[in-house]
Amino acid sequence: EMESKVSEGGLNVTLTIRLLMHGKVRSSHSGSKGETVKKMREESGARINISEGNCPERIVTITGPTDAIFKAFAMIAYKFEEDITNSMSNSTATSKPPVTLRLVVPASQCGSLIGKGGSKIKEIRESTGAQVQVAGDMLPNSTERAVTISGTPDAIIQCVKQICVVMLESPPKGATIPYRPKPASTPVIFAGGQAYTIQGQYAIPHPDQLTKLHQLAMQQTPFTPLGQTTPAFPGTLGSVAGKQRSSIALPLPALTMFPCICPGLDASPPASTHELTIPNDLIGCIIGRQGTKINEIRQMSGAQIKIANATEGSSERQITITGTPANISLAQYLINAR
Repeated sequence: EMESKVSEGGLNVTLTIRLLMHGKVRSSHSGSKGETVKKMREESGARINISEGNCPERIVTITGPTDAIFKAFAMIAYKFEEDITNSMSNSTATSKPPVTLRLVVPASQCGSLIGKGGSKIKEIRESTGAQVQVAGDMLPNSTERAVTISGTPDAIIQCVKQICVVMLESPPKGATIPYRPKPASTPVIFAGGQAYTIQGQYAIPHPDQLTKLHQLAMQQTPFTPLGQTTPAFPGTLGSVAGKQRSSIALPLPALTMFPCICPGLDASPPASTHELTIPNDLIGCIIGRQGTKINEIRQMSGAQIKIANATEGSSERQITITGTPANISLAQYLINAR
């Protein structure tokens, strides 16, 4: 009975469905100044919110009575199909890829969605013609899982209807920790005193504070500046990087000879260790409340930082910093700044 009500246009129950989208898709989807989303809100009657932030992924939250949610999903699915058609007009591909959407569902509801021995998900696949897959692992730092749906727009709409029924019949158990996409962590390379981020085949000058931090760190450190310990920059590129670095993009091969402050990249020089002593009465402002500041310094510098326990009778604490020379320089600078 519930299912027939839903398919006829709706139970008057407010439901929230969360959708995970890629940033690039989202920007084409928003249209000029969010016109597409505005139109979807008006025509469907659903509340549609897109998470903010410099993240490769965005969460789209759709809230409203079931019929408004279905209308919104129908518009999204058709918009995606339109985008696929447009992108295919420039390519040589002959077979049209299906529309794919990723829902974010509390893990406590995924059992009902899969059903005993996979019976429910099999029934949804067969009755709608859409492909449905529930991720085995939870999304990072959350209690939610991704549910990927792909197929024709009509198959996707039917599939979302059935998923809504399951979610209404089996509400989440306990508290749900929602998935929040993390900002993009692009590798940063330092060359000629300038920070660059990687975009495709090019290193683009990095506009933010990292460059300033790096320059300051290099001025205040006993380490040899990085440029002197690595092969010399080819003459022409060196002068360009020095004089016009705000406006040029350097091809990657020109930069790979410079160490990177990012942990885990093969280009980094071998790790070394540096020790500092800090007065006991200053250690609190370096560690911060519940370790927030020291964790921030660890993340920004890419260095490992260990703070020794206080020893009896001593007015100082030992700090051991491990990493590449650039990691250590940045960590030292940030500790001194605190």
